Formats: sequence, C-alpha cells, structure tokens
Amino acid sequence: MKTRIALLTVALLMFAIGAFAADAPKEPADGDRLNSVAASIDGYVFKFPCKGTMPETPKKGADAESALVPEGADPKKNDNFSAEKTFGGEKGKRYLVTLRFRGVVEPMMYKNGKPDGDLFYIGGEPNNATYNIYKISISSPESHYFLNRQDAVGHRTFTIDYTKTIEIEGGATVTFFGDGQNGHLISNFDKLTVEGVSPEIKQPFHGQFVQVDVVEVKEAK
Repeated sequence: MKTRIALLTVALLMFAIGAFAADAPKEPADGDRLNSVAASIDGYVFKFPCKGTMPETPKKGADAESALVPEGADPKKNDNFSAEKTFGGEKGKRYLVTLRFRGVVEPMMYKNGKPDGDLFYIGGEPNNATYNIYKISISSPESHYFLNRQDAVGHRTFTIDYTKTIEIEGGATVTFFGDGQNGHLISNFDKLTVEGVSPEIKQPFHGQFVQVDVVEVKEAK
C-alpha cells in the first residue's frame, strides 16, 4: 500500500513539474530577439498620394497633382515628408539589418554614389529636380540610401520587390524621407498592385508607395 502511495505521489509531482514547465514563459529565440531591436522601422510606408480619386480608365503616362501639397502652398517646400525612428539594440553595437522594399514607384536618377543592383543606390545625391526621391538615412554609422534608382527618368511607374542589407548601430536615428520636388508625380495609371503589403494601403493605390519590412537582423562581427 505504501509503495502505491509513493508511486502515486511521484507521478503527481512529475505531472505538476511538467505542467509548470509548459506554462512558464519561454525565452525568445535568438532571431526573434534580434529582430525586435528593429521593431521601430518594421513596416514603415513611404506614401506619395495623388489628389482626388483614381479614374476608372487612367490615361497612360499621366501625371497628377500631389496630395501632400495644400491648396495654394509652395510645392517645392511642401511636397515632402519625413519620419524619424530610434533603432533599438545596444548602443555602440552594430547590426546587419536586411530590409525588404515593396511598392509602386516612378524612376529617379542619382549621382556621386554607388549603385547596388537595379534600384538601390548607396550615398550620393539626386540627379534630377522633378521626380520622386525615396531616401533612408542612418545617423550611425552615418550613411544614406535611395530606393528607386534608374538610368533615366520618364513618365512611367513600376513595381519593386527586393531586399538589401544595411548596417545600423544600436540607438541610431533612422530617417525616412520622401520628396516629390515639384508638386506632381507620375500616377499609377496601370493600376499596379503589390501582394503582401499592409491592408491599410488601399490598392490599386492612387499614387506611389514603398513599404519597408525587416526580414532579418544579425549582430555585425
């Protein structure tokens, strides 16, 4: 009898320990922990909306007035936006952050920097005074990038979907900057859409946009 009671007691204790272990909070996986340091920039969306509503049958190559510019305002001063985000992580430590860029954009030319693929441009400056600029700046290590590089501008829009890895120091300021420059933009006249972006972006979007998603974060060696 005593043996049965002892065995039952042990079984109950093991069950209780197992239940406690199952309910105990789990440490986040290393990848999830690192990705969390980039939470402030994950999902940011550049938006260049057109005024009015999208026509049923838009004209090919048509441009449109920018909804960023209030009535009567100077487009050279008002056709832009910026957002500053504080990157997480440990100050002084650098992280390799892989970002995915998806959206509908018009072409833009840049100079005095370095192209990295068909669309990404490292450093440099704008090389046209009328087309939309998509720019990300990092305070440390000091750097900046453009997202819609092309060899020539023109009245067209196209979809983008690519990833790039950049270096960001813990606690750095990440600035997203968009500049339409002249109060006009090339409309999404082909009614292009992009899969998998935020449902808050009503598609086909009447204008242009780029969503920035964090894919992976690693500590720089």
